Amino acid sequence: MPSRGDVVLGRDRAGRSLRVSAHPELGRVVLSIWQEDTCIGTFRLAPGDVPDVVRMLSAAAVDAGQEAHGAAAS
Repeated sequence: MPSRGDVVLGRDRAGRSLRVSAHPELGRVVLSIWQEDTCIGTFRLAPGDVPDVVRMLSAAAVDAGQEAHGAAAS
């Protein structure tokens, strides 16, 4: 587990997780995808890019919520 960050468990595949870790010594925030104990991919962000990613995730969550609500109303 990251010493500075957090973990989100995946919902579509058992053992899948997204780890978010801060690396201030490198000036990076790292998103890594794990399957059980194996890292299967990473994406390194500059700290200045994080607010844009948060906005994108927030917009996607709103869109997904609206879709789910619309489907439930039908």
